[in-house]
Amino acid sequence: MANEQKHDGCCSGHHCSSEHTHGKKTLTVLESAAAVASDGTAALSGKAIVYSVHGMDCSSCAKSLERHMRTLPAVKDVSVNFSTGKMQLVSDGLQDDAVIREVAKAGYSAQRLERRTSGEAVKKDQAGTLLTTLSGVFLALGFASSLTSLDASVSTILYALAIISGGYRPARSAFYAIKSKSLDMNVLMSVAAIGAALIGEWLEGATVVWLFSIGNLLQTKSIEKTRDSIRNLMDLAPPEAWVKKGERLTRMSVEEIGVGDVIVVKPGEKIPLDGDILAGHSSVNQAPITGESIPVDKQAGDAVFAGSVNESGALEIKVTKLVADTAIARIIHLVEEAQEKKAPTQAFVDKFAAMYTPIVLILALLVIVFPPLFGFGTWGEWFYKALELLVVACPCALVISTPVAIVSAIGNAARNGVLIKGGTFLEKAGAIEAIAFDKTGTLTEGKPRVTQVVAVGEAEDVILAIARTMEERSNHPIAQAIVAYAKQKQIAARAGDDYQALVGKGVQATVDGVVYYAGKPALFEELGIDMSPWKEQIASLQVEGNTLIVVGTKHELLGMIAVADAIREITVGAISQIKAAGISEIIMLTGDNAGTAKKVAAQTGVDRYFAELLPQDKVEAVKKLQQEGKVVAMVGDGINDAPALATADLGIAMGGAGTDTAMETADIVLMADNLEKLPHTVRISRKALVIIKQNIWFSIVVKLVALVLIFPGWLTLWLAVLSDTGAALIVILNSMRLLRMKP
Repeated sequence: MANEQKHDGCCSGHHCSSEHTHGKKTLTVLESAAAVASDGTAALSGKAIVYSVHGMDCSSCAKSLERHMRTLPAVKDVSVNFSTGKMQLVSDGLQDDAVIREVAKAGYSAQRLERRTSGEAVKKDQAGTLLTTLSGVFLALGFASSLTSLDASVSTILYALAIISGGYRPARSAFYAIKSKSLDMNVLMSVAAIGAALIGEWLEGATVVWLFSIGNLLQTKSIEKTRDSIRNLMDLAPPEAWVKKGERLTRMSVEEIGVGDVIVVKPGEKIPLDGDILAGHSSVNQAPITGESIPVDKQAGDAVFAGSVNESGALEIKVTKLVADTAIARIIHLVEEAQEKKAPTQAFVDKFAAMYTPIVLILALLVIVFPPLFGFGTWGEWFYKALELLVVACPCALVISTPVAIVSAIGNAARNGVLIKGGTFLEKAGAIEAIAFDKTGTLTEGKPRVTQVVAVGEAEDVILAIARTMEERSNHPIAQAIVAYAKQKQIAARAGDDYQALVGKGVQATVDGVVYYAGKPALFEELGIDMSPWKEQIASLQVEGNTLIVVGTKHELLGMIAVADAIREITVGAISQIKAAGISEIIMLTGDNAGTAKKVAAQTGVDRYFAELLPQDKVEAVKKLQQEGKVVAMVGDGINDAPALATADLGIAMGGAGTDTAMETADIVLMADNLEKLPHTVRISRKALVIIKQNIWFSIVVKLVALVLIFPGWLTLWLAVLSDTGAALIVILNSMRLLRMKP
């Protein structure tokens, strides 16, 4: 292992409070409402009213609706996002009913979202299901009548009814799309259906409309399932709580409860608001917030989060955050923001599709006019081929290939305690080659533990009993570590008196009439004890990162207690899984000395370390890794390691459930205070990239094959529709595999 030292001095390296900028201003939740999103579109102000829109099955639908709403004089600004199915609207007194009517004109249904109802899905589109069913029935009856001796006009009328019932909504959407100077898939499909009817291909036209309608219905239901993966998080926190008023308990809505109120949560109930436990102890399942698989023991003084489950004892909790500011509310807000930010791949595909559709229309016109003009076939034959071209060339599957995968991956991660702040960061996480970890508090617990007791003049039990007697009155972390270790070994303290703190050196106390000391080796050298027999052992323990507490009297040494920052139980397994997920190099950054760094690296499986770093040196270490050509992620606590998090290609903060700053500053936040979910983050990011590439190539290949089959006359119009809607549905289902991916 390489030991790359940056400074001779030793520094803990955890006192930097710089903001995490990543080349952009750090935003609070309120500021982000007026910020510029990563795809270049401005998010609307806090005055915007949010509506959930049902029925959009690709991003061109969102653009058409947005353009239609902009034509209304009362609308000041509007933003429609396909990924989340939401519309933000700023208007001059436009009532909800009017907004919903205008959305319906464009072929979609809308519902205003309130804070507590934002987790509710829009009512099912029963009208769309009914019209699709009617279209299928008329199509079947028309086909059946064509096989009988009935007049041909009967089947034609039934086919026409199939086209009208199934094509009513797409035609209406197409009308408003054209009116708002937008060309979407509804326009292309409406032109194809009308064209088929004009040339007498009624069966083809009816089949096209029905297949398109049923395809839209299936796509919409599938996409709504991915959106619900986040909406369902809102239902985790109960809407009411028991509030303690004197000795009485009153049931109140969580919106009415203020900071400082005391709530009571009974065993088996969900915790309704974030707070600190005043009384009681229990085992709390925090999996919905942090993704931790094992319930956490909680007692007075510990923090708890809304949405977690109180599994055993009753708890009295002092509320610390309003319902809108709880950890789960912030998770939902930030994840929905993340889903609205376009990944680089999605932004590119959207730009491509915007240019692609008009080009296809022009090509279709050329196909209609030029071949028959030069004597290559009849007008009707080439008109039919042009209709097929319109249907086949619809870019829906391509456009939908990225956003559904992004929404599914971000939703899965959020349910498992990982907050990914946008598609851009998901793509970056999938490309990471090296991960740099801060040592203290990330790989290690950040608090000392006894690692070894060295007996010299007395048995280990005697040394610990005397040490506990002297250290019990101290609040110093090392003293508390020794007391905790003695308790664990069930070694009781002895009766003592005349306690004294020796500032900067140690402590002393009289036990059984004998004055004992506990402190640094230098304290005993001052007392006149010859430490030379133990100097080599002391030096060896210190090089390994231990702090030594020597226990003895003025005349003899009883023993030594080695204390060090303990490695987290989850760390070794997590690093092993991260390597298995495909990360080529694990690096540790620490302000500790080289000996400590070497020992921790060996114990955890770290490949390389940078020791004796000041906070600013961590930035230089990250830059050095980047200069070596690596895509680097940095894992820290989101506050102390902010400069290094900002410098890395991807900043990952730990323990976001307890810190607002971590949630705001990092690109990815592990809600639990351990590395348990980092391997899942790496795996799902890489899987998302693979699925996006699969979707894009599948969409392109299907289009190319269908286009090639048009000109020899091997492709019918209904097969063209089946290839388009089928490809879109397969892309959606492929993306939805990310929802089921387990840690």
